[in-house]
Amino acid sequence: MGKFSIAVLPGDGIGPEVTAEALKVLGCIGELHGHEFNTTEYPVGGAAYDLHQTHLPSSTVDGCAAADAVLFGSVGGPVDGQTMPKWKDCEKNCLLGLRKRFQLAVNVRPAKIYPFLAHLCPLKPSLIEKGVDIVIIRELVGGIYFGEHKTSEDGTKAWDIMEYSVPQIEKPVRFAFECARLRSKKLTLVDKANVLDCSRLWRKVAQQIAPEYPDVALDFMYVDNAAMQLIQKPASFDVIVTGNMFGDILSDAASVLPGSLGLMPSASLGDGLNLYEPAGGTAPDIAGQDKANPVGQILSAAMMLRYSFQLDAEAQAIERAVDAVLQSGTMTGDLQGATTVGTKAFGDAVVAELRK
Repeated sequence: MGKFSIAVLPGDGIGPEVTAEALKVLGCIGELHGHEFNTTEYPVGGAAYDLHQTHLPSSTVDGCAAADAVLFGSVGGPVDGQTMPKWKDCEKNCLLGLRKRFQLAVNVRPAKIYPFLAHLCPLKPSLIEKGVDIVIIRELVGGIYFGEHKTSEDGTKAWDIMEYSVPQIEKPVRFAFECARLRSKKLTLVDKANVLDCSRLWRKVAQQIAPEYPDVALDFMYVDNAAMQLIQKPASFDVIVTGNMFGDILSDAASVLPGSLGLMPSASLGDGLNLYEPAGGTAPDIAGQDKANPVGQILSAAMMLRYSFQLDAEAQAIERAVDAVLQSGTMTGDLQGATTVGTKAFGDAVVAELRK
């Protein structure tokens, strides 16, 4: 029914292993629903440095530009190798480079606690008994990360400029309203408006857009309070929207709630191209051992079906299959399930569930 091209960037560490399982699941979906997913693999990160002495080769960027979507694994090396040319600034060069080149301005990070995995959450049961299902929308190509960075010649002073324009704010805020409308109709804008002019502009833009979404309740929260509430009352949040730096911090804080980074998918949405990747890292300590949790990568592929290809039913089928496999007790070692399986076997189990 549909024909789609995907640029696949497996990267380093466990990236190639978990990406292979996502592609296995996509192949099954294509077969069951009559879609054709044409995939082309490109090097990125340390794997690209070995071949091209750069973390993000122009051929990889060109391959992404020619595709309908990008499925990204993970990049980076061991902590003790960060000064080596192969690993120095690897993640920064790859991800910031792709975000800037394709204006991937809206980052979507779900954080859901599965009821049958609630024992893995680091919070006490009384804090999560109402269920936790949060989506954090983060602006991704503006703010302090993309502003001017400078240090004085004598090294005694440094500055980093945070800057936002109305169009930069409108894009993630509008997406967040749309997202909230499809969920529990509650949107929280997180900022530091008591201190920062940028935050006051975020509030002004959100208040101007809000009348277009009368069914969505909008509230505001300072980022320091939001950090506390994520721990004390995580069930009180539905959709959160915020700027680049605050979103970076809060999404990482929320990512520990489900109990394993391996469960966490993400999407980075641009004007013409979207990128999908798991929230976890390269985990070099278990790379190549068939121990990695592929759930985040598989669910990132489901997000790709939903946001890039408008195949929501197929995305839901993958999400239901992952839920069913996990609920059966079949899990990778990080989840301490009744039956511990490897990366490949978990992917096989999801495929088998889809075929039922």
